[in-house]
Amino acid sequence: MGVQSVMFQGTASDAGKSWLAAAVCRILANQGKKVAPFKSQNMALNSFITDKGDEMGRAQVYQAEAARINPDVRMNPILLKPSTDKDSQVIVMGKVLADMDAASYYKFKPQLIPQIMQAYQTLAAENDVMVLEGAGSPAEINLNENDIVNMGMAKMADAPVILVADIDKGGVFASIYGTIKLMPKEDQQRIKGIIINKFRGDKTLLEPGNKMIEKLTGVPVIGVLPMSDIDIDEEDSVSLTRKPRQKNTSKAIDVAVIDLDKISNFTDIHSLKIQPDVSVRYVLKAEELGNPDLLILPGSKNTNEDLAALKKNGLADAIIHAHEDGSIVVGICGGYQILGRMLHDPEGIESPIKEQAGLGLLDTETIFNEQKTTTQAVAKRKNYELKGYEIHMGTTKLGLNATPFAEIQETNGQPERREDGAVNNDGTVIGTYLHGIFDNPYWTRHLLNKIRTAKGLAPLVNTNVSISEYKDQQYERLARLFAENVDMEKLKQILQESEK
Repeated sequence: MGVQSVMFQGTASDAGKSWLAAAVCRILANQGKKVAPFKSQNMALNSFITDKGDEMGRAQVYQAEAARINPDVRMNPILLKPSTDKDSQVIVMGKVLADMDAASYYKFKPQLIPQIMQAYQTLAAENDVMVLEGAGSPAEINLNENDIVNMGMAKMADAPVILVADIDKGGVFASIYGTIKLMPKEDQQRIKGIIINKFRGDKTLLEPGNKMIEKLTGVPVIGVLPMSDIDIDEEDSVSLTRKPRQKNTSKAIDVAVIDLDKISNFTDIHSLKIQPDVSVRYVLKAEELGNPDLLILPGSKNTNEDLAALKKNGLADAIIHAHEDGSIVVGICGGYQILGRMLHDPEGIESPIKEQAGLGLLDTETIFNEQKTTTQAVAKRKNYELKGYEIHMGTTKLGLNATPFAEIQETNGQPERREDGAVNNDGTVIGTYLHGIFDNPYWTRHLLNKIRTAKGLAPLVNTNVSISEYKDQQYERLARLFAENVDMEKLKQILQESEK
């Protein structure tokens, strides 16, 4: 037997194609098939480090988890991490290649096709089914000439396409019709089905529209998925606009996350959201902050510019005042760097800002350099083993009034001894380079119980929620939702006809 394939493309970003690809990965894995996700080019600030030290996009990570396999950089050979409105860091097969502006990358990207195809073909040779994902919209007619991620990739893989449309945004039929009709005829013929996503209400009211769009485009609507509360990692920062801004007063612990302009790896917060006594909210303005029990400064792709923005909008002072009033502050990666006394970027590695004072909540000093640290790590913090991953450019030195947060004991499966992060003298400010720090349930519950005790509340016990078990439950829910609302016989037919 040869390999089968299917590709999900969207009428726009955030249509839900990543989720639906994950659903199909889990459904096929449950059927005993060897299935792997693939996205030739990803643009995201949420990334992950594999066990080989390679950097890749988070969407293919959770799709791999749904398929019950380990993330592999071949699943996402090209990753673009925007550092400014015009420039991106170009990562090829998990390693930094260069920083490029949009025009330069547009001309350069055809040179990446051999590496993309090698990644795809070697992965396909090891699996029964390949589940591909596009990016944004395939109808970006100004960019289609050198496309390597939507119909360009579908052609290279000779994969059939299912078009995903987000009805929650409005104008769903116009977006479906416009997307298809803006494509060349040969690309239109590659589309084998339409799935309407995020529907609310009575599906029977949608049927006349479905029949009309099928007649107009010649493509069948094979499913209508309802809006759901399934909780899976988000990759696109567009999703942050849907995150809560207000405190849930029914929860004992108020966690405020600073919504940085260049926020990265906001998936670090996922494990806090599932704690039974925690309310998580995202803060954009100084007046929204108040005095949270736990204040988190997340990662940033451009630490200096985000720090400058915090000073300008008043959040820098608000964070300092919140700490003075009793908030515990945790900074992760770029957030850790922001908490220090000084940031130095003499070579302009990250931004034109060569030197800037930090918030001064930690006695640390950061110097940016070209070498990028990308490792999975195992560390120890007192009696707690901590697992996470590092993605950062720069080194941070501790002053006399800071102690290391943890001791790294292993990176990428090999023994290594070095210090990570910093803690202030009274333990109320913590900085670490370890992404995924809250995925460690015993340490996380220790921190939360410390907050509860300070508030006069009894510690919680037996609540060490496993993020991996929680995610697995969500993948199963997603698979059921898909199977119940999509014509599975039609999907089976599309896969069978794709076999090569």
